[in-house]
Amino acid sequence: MNLKNYIADVPNFPKEGIMFRDITPLIGNGEAFKHATQLFVDFTKEIGTDIIVGPDARGFIFGCPVATQLGLGFVPVRKPNKLPRETVEFSYDLEYGSNTLCMHKDDIKPGQRVLIIDDLLATGGTIEATIKLVESSGGIVAGIAFLIELEDLNGREKLEGYKVLSLMKY
Repeated sequence: MNLKNYIADVPNFPKEGIMFRDITPLIGNGEAFKHATQLFVDFTKEIGTDIIVGPDARGFIFGCPVATQLGLGFVPVRKPNKLPRETVEFSYDLEYGSNTLCMHKDDIKPGQRVLIIDDLLATGGTIEATIKLVESSGGIVAGIAFLIELEDLNGREKLEGYKVLSLMKY
């Protein structure tokens, strides 16, 4: 199945000059969503994973069905003030400002093998912050998986030394 057939290109969104890759047709099609999920499940089995981590919010869309299918737990990574218990945080710079991501302090146990799943690898800031959260908790990043990788934004450069799967590249 060619998953690119289920991605809608939206020119000039959210601003002029950007080609937005809309994943909603893929997740809205049962067979395409099932196929993408199965590819993530296969990768998860291949690398040996104890738990799945996904950044808010589209990492939830792909991480939760993988975790459910394999009987693994899922850990959400969220923006500040969205998690009720004690958190670990990592702040990082964006092109115009900064962002902070948080995870419950006790969600990852030392030595757990973690697969991080998200919808998109662009500049790599979100995934780099997620890696820092996992590793600061003692987790081992066994792999990182994306539905889409935007190669021209060079996010993969921040992921050297990690096993990375991208189901589609643009």
